[in-house]
Amino acid sequence: MMSSHPSSSDPSGAASSAFHRLHPQVRRWVWTQGWKELRGIQEAAIVPILEGTQDVILSASTASGKTEAAFLPICSRLAEDAGGSVRAIYVGPLKALINDQFERLDGLCDGLHIPVHRWHGDVSQGHKARLLQSPAGILLITPESLEALFIRQGSALAGLFSGLEHIVIDELHAFIGTERGCQLQSLLHRVELSLRRTVPRVGLSATLGDMSLAAEFLRPGAGAKVRLCNSESGGGELLLQLRGYRKRAPDARTPEEDEEPTDDLPEDEHDVGAHLFKTLRGTHNLVFANSRANVELYADLLRRRCEDARLPNEFFPHHGNLSKELREEAEAALKAKQRPVSLVCTTTLEMGIDVGSVQSIAQVGVPPSVSSLRQRLGRSGRKGGPSVLRLYLQEAELTSTSPLPDQLRVRLVQSVAMLELLLTNWFEPPASGAFHFSTLVQQLLSLIAQHGGVKAGEAFLALCHEGPFARVSREDFVRFLRGLGQHELLSQSSDGTLLLGRVGERLVNHYSFYAAFASVEEFRLVAGGRTLGTMPIDQPLFVGTYLIFGGRRWRVLAVQGDEKVVELEPAPAGRVPVFEPTGVGRVHDRVREQMRAIYAGEGLPRYLDARALELLAEARATFQRWRLGERSIVASGMEVQVFPWAGDAVVHTLALALQARGLSVQTLGPVLSVAGQQADVEGALRALVAEGPPRAESLTRHVENMALEKHDGFVPEDLLARDYAARYLDVEGAWRVARQVLQ
Repeated sequence: MMSSHPSSSDPSGAASSAFHRLHPQVRRWVWTQGWKELRGIQEAAIVPILEGTQDVILSASTASGKTEAAFLPICSRLAEDAGGSVRAIYVGPLKALINDQFERLDGLCDGLHIPVHRWHGDVSQGHKARLLQSPAGILLITPESLEALFIRQGSALAGLFSGLEHIVIDELHAFIGTERGCQLQSLLHRVELSLRRTVPRVGLSATLGDMSLAAEFLRPGAGAKVRLCNSESGGGELLLQLRGYRKRAPDARTPEEDEEPTDDLPEDEHDVGAHLFKTLRGTHNLVFANSRANVELYADLLRRRCEDARLPNEFFPHHGNLSKELREEAEAALKAKQRPVSLVCTTTLEMGIDVGSVQSIAQVGVPPSVSSLRQRLGRSGRKGGPSVLRLYLQEAELTSTSPLPDQLRVRLVQSVAMLELLLTNWFEPPASGAFHFSTLVQQLLSLIAQHGGVKAGEAFLALCHEGPFARVSREDFVRFLRGLGQHELLSQSSDGTLLLGRVGERLVNHYSFYAAFASVEEFRLVAGGRTLGTMPIDQPLFVGTYLIFGGRRWRVLAVQGDEKVVELEPAPAGRVPVFEPTGVGRVHDRVREQMRAIYAGEGLPRYLDARALELLAEARATFQRWRLGERSIVASGMEVQVFPWAGDAVVHTLALALQARGLSVQTLGPVLSVAGQQADVEGALRALVAEGPPRAESLTRHVENMALEKHDGFVPEDLLARDYAARYLDVEGAWRVARQVLQ
């Protein structure tokens, strides 16, 4: 049985007070669509965008018509004159999203004689050349293609964009706090520098946890002046279910099973697949499986079930490693609705690619975040029907030797906490505070390539003092430049002009330069001279910490960053928790606080199935048995478990602080597992409290792989440490929590 939760509905249909301000041809297009009224966000957007004097954020639920909310007034402004230059830029995070929006806008703009252009890697050079020769209308582009325009067109950009009136940024939340978002901020700032004037910006998003932070991202240094249009309308009823499954721990295999490899999946994964097949077959759905490996696993499992039932396959994988052709074929099949299709995907379909309305969303495993869960849920229930969400959670079968995190059913309780917060309409605020030195490397090289050289002072004013890298001081910028010079990214002429160095030229001339981000690199894991395999390391490593790999626990002996090798040794015996590291900094303090409240509470969420209720009862019984409501430090076997009940930034900072005092620490979600005696752990925490909050950068010397972003390897180590600390650490929070856990 699925639990039903009401959601906000559209306001009563009052006569529009702003509709008459739209251009007559735009109003005629609205009537031809059969719309009886504008939606709330569309009504709210008309006046501020038509006036064209301020930046605007449009935040509303998925499928609430945000694209039309932005472009009905923009097209009204362009209806009488759309030529002479590009008049509006739409920046989207994905090529597929740009293709969708192109078709969407082309219908609106065709009758208004407003040209609409796409510009990304799959668009022909002929189309691009025609735009450059006769610029007009609306340009839909990715940040990477905009970067390429700066480098290839240089000073000609001022003419291309001379009459630019608006810049629209879609999926704004996907950019905030990321290297790519910082790149976009820099590019928009450089557009305005070329034009010597500001251009109104319009941000679109369905998920913005803190509107003030989002406004500051949209217009750095002037977020308070951004007009905020936030609509809660557009949703309907929510049908929700969390299904629990028991998973046999990997290291519980018998010796005979280890000696005889088999392709058989664990029973719980077959059970999940069976329920997905029974529930989704014959309809259109999205199944989010968290990792590419799980996408392939469940897509294959469901395909085989179709074959066994002598049915055409309805289930197809969708992730970034698939070819563009395969992804587009899957998207087109789902959108066409000519036959039942469900896509098993990673985050690739979380954003607004138009695959049409789907009947339901399935989430296999712990959701990455509350905001991600909300974004995924928005793909369902688009035609007045209910939004449907099913979560599938696997927890280990308990034995007498099960680790405490498994006994606490951490994965299940974290998922319940996220659902409870989702139902209260809370979600994570955008990340902020990073220096983004990696992207500063790219933007400085791009600026030099655009102008053929630049003075250091001019670069500082353009990028830092008045630009998106405002946290970088003049002194830090000088050290930054010296570091790039040592790596031969830069050279300097006799008159002081910065030029591209030997390495810098090679970087800029490579097609991969336009992207500010890089895929997470695989590290080779080695133990005793034998390669165990590879895994992406997007979480911090330090000597003495633990890794879980291949169903076993390993201790880190050394990290060879240049060679991407991690040397390991077998860790002390003990059952390995069923825990999947998801990278540091993902879980917010509020989620962990909600988890503690769930452990201590008695309420039973209506959306839990019978097995999930059993698992929750086991979790609460463990919480009570260990008296975790009264204490935060407990000894369990040869390890001490510390429960900060705080987000990843605090937990990671505490782990580094304990590591700095000679203790071996493993982070397992909300739990710090420390090898040793309870007295040693308490002594280290007391020393931390007595000394006061440590300097964040002092803790980073224990992190072996701080260079996590694309160009971090060129950044001086002291600056890199400062950036890492700003991104991933919370020393004040860790100090407060250390005091609390000792009480």
